[in-house]
Order: sequence, then C-alpha cells, then structure tokens
Amino acid sequence: MSNQRSKFQKLVNNRFLFRLYLLQRLPLAYVAGIKVKKLDDERSITRVKFKWMTQNPFRSMYFACLAMAAEMSTGLLVIAEIYQSTPAISMLIISNQAQYHKKAVGTIMFTCEDGKYVAEMAEKAKQTGEAYVLELRSTGRDEAGDKVAEFVFSWSIKAKK
Repeated sequence: MSNQRSKFQKLVNNRFLFRLYLLQRLPLAYVAGIKVKKLDDERSITRVKFKWMTQNPFRSMYFACLAMAAEMSTGLLVIAEIYQSTPAISMLIISNQAQYHKKAVGTIMFTCEDGKYVAEMAEKAKQTGEAYVLELRSTGRDEAGDKVAEFVFSWSIKAKK
C-alpha cells in the first residue's frame, strides 16, 4: 500500500474528519447523510438512508441521492490512488449509467470493488502520461441484500506534466 493511499484511507475512515471534508467539499452529500462504511485497497462501501431529506414524492429515495452515494463509492477509490501522487494525476467524471431494480427505502449500501483495477490504471497513467478512462461499477443493496440499483461511472485520469 502506498503511503499516500494510506493517508487518504485514514482520513476517510475517521468519521469526524471525513464529515468535515464533506461539509467543506461536498455539502449536498453531507446534508443527505452519505457515510463511508469502508475504504481499503480493494473496495469502497458507502451508505445512504431513506429519510425526509432523501425522499421523492413516491415514498422512496430520490435517484440523485442514490447516484451521489454510488459515485462516492467509485470516486473514493480513484482519489485514494491519486492522493498526493507524483506526478499529480487529474480526475474527471465523464459519464454515468444507471439501472434501478427495486424501490429504494431503508438503508442502501453501495459497493465498488474495483480498487486493484484503479491502482493498475493510475500506475499506467503515471508511466505513460496518457489519459485513461476507467469504468467503475457500484452496486446498491438494501438491508435484505436485494439489489436496488447499479451504476457505472466513467472516470478519466491523466498524469499532469
């Protein structure tokens, strides 16, 4: 594990520091109550709960809240890999796709297990200086383990000159 990745993982896994980070950088995720349950070298798990702030008129979770939690589960893996990287690597989300399978109520956990792929591609970007597109999948499941939604986010990464 790289030292930079370890530093970022410690920041994210510290609930207090990460809530401050969200308040400063991602205030809507803070207000929606998105939390990180786990971040390690292989996976990221985020959580969002159905509540008044996350509801839609149909008594389920608003799709944008689901998308925020899913995006965060993929983005954290990318940020962890490029955090304080030398050379610096830029990241940008360029597209997303979503499929909804079930009404989202209760607590929804989004899991992205593409950490090793992200690490490989970030190293490749550092070595070549080329831009790469990473398609990262996040699957949301409810408390019963039923699949609620699947998202695929395309992230572009490129080492800065």
